[in-house]
Amino acid sequence: MTDDDSGVRPLDSALERRKLLAGMRHQLRTPINHIVGYSEMLQEEVEGQEQDALVSDLKRIQAEGRQLLEVINDHLDPAQVEAGDTSISRLRHELRTPLNSILGYSEMLEEQAEDQGRQEFASDLRKIGTAAKNLLTFMIDSFSLEELDHSDPGSEAQDTGVSVVTRHQESTVSASYETDSHKPLTTLGTLLVVDDNEMNRDMLSRRLMRDGHTVMLAENGPRALEMLKSKSFDLVLLDVVMPKMNGYQVLGQLKADDSLRDIPVIMLSAMDEMESVVRCIELGADDYLTKPINSVLLRARIGAGLENKRLRDQEVIYLDQIEQAKKRADDLLHVILPDRVVEELMLTNTVLPRRYEDVAVLFCDIVDFTAYCDQREPEDVIPDLQLLVESFEVITLNHNMEKIKTIGDSFMAAAGLLKSVDNSVLTSARCGLEMLEAVRQMPNNWRVRVGIHVGPLVAGVVGKRQYLFDVFGDTVNTAARIESNGMADSVNLSKAAWETIAQQCYGESLGVVQAKGKGELEIFRLRGFL
Repeated sequence: MTDDDSGVRPLDSALERRKLLAGMRHQLRTPINHIVGYSEMLQEEVEGQEQDALVSDLKRIQAEGRQLLEVINDHLDPAQVEAGDTSISRLRHELRTPLNSILGYSEMLEEQAEDQGRQEFASDLRKIGTAAKNLLTFMIDSFSLEELDHSDPGSEAQDTGVSVVTRHQESTVSASYETDSHKPLTTLGTLLVVDDNEMNRDMLSRRLMRDGHTVMLAENGPRALEMLKSKSFDLVLLDVVMPKMNGYQVLGQLKADDSLRDIPVIMLSAMDEMESVVRCIELGADDYLTKPINSVLLRARIGAGLENKRLRDQEVIYLDQIEQAKKRADDLLHVILPDRVVEELMLTNTVLPRRYEDVAVLFCDIVDFTAYCDQREPEDVIPDLQLLVESFEVITLNHNMEKIKTIGDSFMAAAGLLKSVDNSVLTSARCGLEMLEAVRQMPNNWRVRVGIHVGPLVAGVVGKRQYLFDVFGDTVNTAARIESNGMADSVNLSKAAWETIAQQCYGESLGVVQAKGKGELEIFRLRGFL
């Protein structure tokens, strides 16, 4: 296709025309965002200072800025573009009047501010004038108006949806611009503003900081991702159209990162096509606002996003607390009960009693402990008893035995119950000798007796509260009698227990004793191993 004599290249299709007009709509809305935003902030700065004339002029600038937006929305509405009813020449004509008004008022107010020495105020007014001039220059130089006005929309146009988002925002919140009072938000956060336009960043960050937020700035997508990974943010305000990486790409990478995906993201754009809105929401954006941004709506959306972030963070904390509490409960359960018992209890919520054969039961008791306690305060006794029991626990664990319980100064353990050992009595005998040695290392001159018996028993968890794994039966009772009737500073065994290890150790019989509830019992004293 060649250019005609006028130098204008006809558009190839309605699709190209539609894309060109969409780009124009985006380019036009950016400077309008600056005009409306800065005029609004300046009004807030002078509010309550009895400067009625200044406020009135700023309101005129703001009203003209919104008139510009209304003209653009009317002429470049996607529905009119699809129908071929768009006239760029008429659009340019209708934009000139409010633009000239904005330029006139901003220049006049800028001169007054400079005469009064209010340089920051003058700087913001200068930005309004610059935005108006940029808009005017863009309308004159950036597009071939004759080309757009005379292009045939053709039959290839496809519906991309009417700009319902912008229309809805304009109709539902425009009145709030007249009544908006600057009020601090109850939910504040650390926000990241991502926009390639310096004026956009400046205007938005100043408004957010005025609301009480902590604000950081990123001029492009790669810089934003770098900052997000190195610092903690509560919410991101992300521009859609940017060089290097557009907003869609930044949003996609952010939501694909497990460490960042829960940060709320509000997309900001001068593009108001439904296709762009849907794409952002599908990528995981929490909201989408079009420029120029309604400050009331922005404040509400940020507040909602921060509140959702706070609730998500609180949920994570609660879940972690629940997990920690569960772990502490599990750890405590393993302290109270043997591992195999805990596993069964957690799987079935009960532990069935079972009969076990050839279990060696060991009792170790401090001699004359009652008399020892009668002569001392409890705080002088318990620390030593704690130290002794802890040493016994280590010894039983080293010998692959199960600690059953302590009853006062009596320590009870079993071998061959839940853990397999080659010879339960031999294991218990070795354990008993180490216990005697541990007592000799204590500074309080305690003496102990160890008693061991072997045989069948029943084991299980007793009760529904304050669980206790215990063993029952004649074997347990006999082991207790062997200990209580045995010799101090010795490992004492029943005849049945002695016979299982007689070939592997040496010792002596202490004779027959009359044991309570058991009758005659022969007790053997272990002296060493062969």
